[in-house]
Amino acid sequence: MRIGDVTLSGYAALAPMAGVADRAFRELCMEFGAGYCVSEMVSSKGIAYNSKKSAELMVISDNERPCAVQIFGTEPDTMADAAKFALRYKPEVIDINMGCPAPKIAGSGSGAALMRDPDLCGRIVHAVSQAVDIPVTVKIRSGFDEDHINAVEVAKIVEKNGALAVTVHGRTRKQFYAPPVNYDIIRNVKKALTIPVIGNGDVNSAKSAEHMLSYTGCDYIMVGRGALGNPWVFGEINEYFDKGIIVEPPTLDEKCGVLLRHIEKAVAYKGEYVGMHEARKHTAYYLKGFKNAAKLRNLAFSMKTLDDLRELIDEIKTCN
Repeated sequence: MRIGDVTLSGYAALAPMAGVADRAFRELCMEFGAGYCVSEMVSSKGIAYNSKKSAELMVISDNERPCAVQIFGTEPDTMADAAKFALRYKPEVIDINMGCPAPKIAGSGSGAALMRDPDLCGRIVHAVSQAVDIPVTVKIRSGFDEDHINAVEVAKIVEKNGALAVTVHGRTRKQFYAPPVNYDIIRNVKKALTIPVIGNGDVNSAKSAEHMLSYTGCDYIMVGRGALGNPWVFGEINEYFDKGIIVEPPTLDEKCGVLLRHIEKAVAYKGEYVGMHEARKHTAYYLKGFKNAAKLRNLAFSMKTLDDLRELIDEIKTCN
């Protein structure tokens, strides 16, 4: 698939997930077959106020390209300035968040709350697309709530204003991540647009990826929570579409080896204190399906050092 002049390999991208899809995890998922990834969302106001933390979220390594920097906010000019600032990190794409359901984001009018004002969505996309010379994309939801399912309307407006692809998460802001995704709304957006549409929601395996593509007709897939503790999902999807086979799941040793490498990357980029604090939730995801998972999770949430993680991995192997 192409987004403007950017070519994506494979069939699936890693979704932008705040506090999870950091540089270490993006690199790992790209290594395992993701064809594209998107940064954690960056506050346009944070950039305007010279926030070092916001700027650090835009850092992209050569091992995670093609990669988009995702920005959020409510003011067209501020969003345009943030997009121009992002260019110093050389992203292939600028993505605009119009889908985050978190109260802290939507409650301030950003994220999925923008879908309540389609005209503002259009003005933001127009400002950003005029400000940068790389492709601009948008991530939306079905709508704000079940009484306002307007993904098709918003998607057509952002396409008219310069968006070169739209990702649709088939739930409303009010639904967060349940009930099951609405594939019909993704299909309707695909039918309404001439630009590529990326389907998002409930993809966690090759079979669910096949259903997303076949039912909606979307051009590409975005995997979010289905990749947590499971970076292998991208290779599984690629093998299924390329060769028609379901690959064997990773062995216990493979899981433990990738978990350790993942957290070592995080510690290298963020330092041991921050890296290990964030490692606790990642480790909990990797533990899904293991015997004695509850006990192991309790141990994981007390980790402070890489040596603690290595001891936990020894315990995992002993218990399983």
